[in-house]
Amino acid sequence: MRIGAHVREDSDPIGFGEKLGADVIQMFVVDPQSWDKPKPHPLAEEIKASEIDVVVHSSYQINVASLNNRLRMPSRNAVAQQAKAAAELGAFGLVVHGGHVRSDAEMVEGFVNWRKLFERQQDKGGFAVPILIENTAGGNHAMARYFDDIGRLWDAVGDFGAGFCLDTCHAWAGGEELVGIVERIKAITGRIDLVHLNSSRDAFDSGADRHANFSDGTIDPQLLAEVCRTAGAPVILETPAEGVAEDLAYLREHVG
Repeated sequence: MRIGAHVREDSDPIGFGEKLGADVIQMFVVDPQSWDKPKPHPLAEEIKASEIDVVVHSSYQINVASLNNRLRMPSRNAVAQQAKAAAELGAFGLVVHGGHVRSDAEMVEGFVNWRKLFERQQDKGGFAVPILIENTAGGNHAMARYFDDIGRLWDAVGDFGAGFCLDTCHAWAGGEELVGIVERIKAITGRIDLVHLNSSRDAFDSGADRHANFSDGTIDPQLLAEVCRTAGAPVILETPAEGVAEDLAYLREHVG
């Protein structure tokens, strides 16, 4: 089982991982709030050669489901560019949020837009690394908040080999019970490629995406350990930096 955390120091991601004793790290390849094109990482060879596995999280503003051309088109380009940058670091995938549309009536076209992302890239030889679609916590008309909608999304993209990233805080805040969640999501997608194992600062079904450390979050840490134990996938902690070492220690102790 590979367990680690999101990198807080992008200038030395492997050093961060080694200090934490992580088996796997997650990092950005651009400022997550920007539309910047990725630049070569100065430590790319070190990152690629390290025994610590790497996964890349895409920038936050990407929304490939959008019906707005001025958002959807740059989003498609950003996914392709960041996937290429991830491959140059030897990463095993690029995490992309499910996104949202403006109304329930637009959701059907939103799922079609997700399919078009993969169709159009397939014509160019495919993505440089697997795209791992992440469930989201809130927002109206979200593509990947509710598991029924994830089922509709997978009907659109599953045959392109899309991967899935399960975020426990997002599921909890989104109104999906964590008991039996691994079995439920695998019944929909057939896979879990990565787990973002986070507690939540907010109540169940709050719709709020605010991560918490295990010791002071609203999710029973034993439930989180059970997800870690049963998912059969690498686990990344995205919990607050001041408590991430304690969260990692808890998992090492409680996950056999």
